[in-house]
Amino acid sequence: MSKRVLVTGGSGFLGINAIRHLLKNGVTDIKSLDLVEFDYPEQDKVTAVQGDIRDVATVKKVMEGVQWVIHTAAALPLYSEADIMTTDVEGTRNLLSAAQEAKVERFIMISSTAVYGIPDHHPLYEHDPLIGVGPYGKAKIMAEEVCLEFRDAGMCVPIIRPKSFIGPERLGVFALFYDWAYTGHGFPMIGNGKNRYQLLDVEDLCDAIWLTLTLEPKKINDTFNIGAKEFATMREDYQAVLDEAGHGKKIKGFPAKPMIWTLRLLEMLHLSPLYKWVYETACEDSFVSIEKAEKVLGYQPKFSNQAALVRNYRWYVANLNKFKGASGVSHRVPWKQGILRFAKVFF
Repeated sequence: MSKRVLVTGGSGFLGINAIRHLLKNGVTDIKSLDLVEFDYPEQDKVTAVQGDIRDVATVKKVMEGVQWVIHTAAALPLYSEADIMTTDVEGTRNLLSAAQEAKVERFIMISSTAVYGIPDHHPLYEHDPLIGVGPYGKAKIMAEEVCLEFRDAGMCVPIIRPKSFIGPERLGVFALFYDWAYTGHGFPMIGNGKNRYQLLDVEDLCDAIWLTLTLEPKKINDTFNIGAKEFATMREDYQAVLDEAGHGKKIKGFPAKPMIWTLRLLEMLHLSPLYKWVYETACEDSFVSIEKAEKVLGYQPKFSNQAALVRNYRWYVANLNKFKGASGVSHRVPWKQGILRFAKVFF
């Protein structure tokens, strides 16, 4: 396919999966823009630019000749508030301004269901109120508002709100669970685990992105929730990983309020790897309606929560030696366990 595509955040977990999905579908002219070096086996198939989306000159240069943009770059919740706001909001504006000037055909914005905050009903629909929790949730709302400005000005700017997505090469907070499972420990759970918490396999997310790139512009110039269609309770879904690990371990629930207050304190002391939106919502239902994406895009997710979690865990075990000892704040590396590593002895 003779389209030049720019993937922002191309060195990240979603970015590389989006690039591989493009290659699989015959797109061969691909650029990546990321702060981090592009060090994947696909190096010879991608024009990789190491740079910051907050730098206007870099963004204008890399946007030259581009027809499609997949904007996955973001400062994640463990970054500082200043980095989150400048990257996720101003960086998005820089990209859209450059895309508008370059007459880009489609600009796919990867937002987040974090924009819904901690809602009082489920499922969540695209028209529900946006109440972000913490800097990341608020920044994603502001970034969406920037997208709507450019959409109103005539650009094609589909907005995708994915649930937490996982799959081969996803580490981050999920590496904490996988480490505990692999080393023969059970999982602590905030609350009784009977809440339903929808996830998403990255392959299904890439399918949704492809649909917004290739369907009729008038149809896809909208906002879409993307998530798994099949999901059970958190206790049932995460037990599938413990069963796969084979140590006979089980989920252990704890009263929600004391755990949340403890995690708030630990976060204030910089001793916890979990950020507010994770632990504040972990004991609540959290699922969105994907009816709109099914109807308008023809979106058909292939993976249930359990299938996605187990697929990701198997990759983790097979590749453990490649990232052992590494840590950081992105989805590509395990997050530091902080004081939680001492809790393993009780599970």
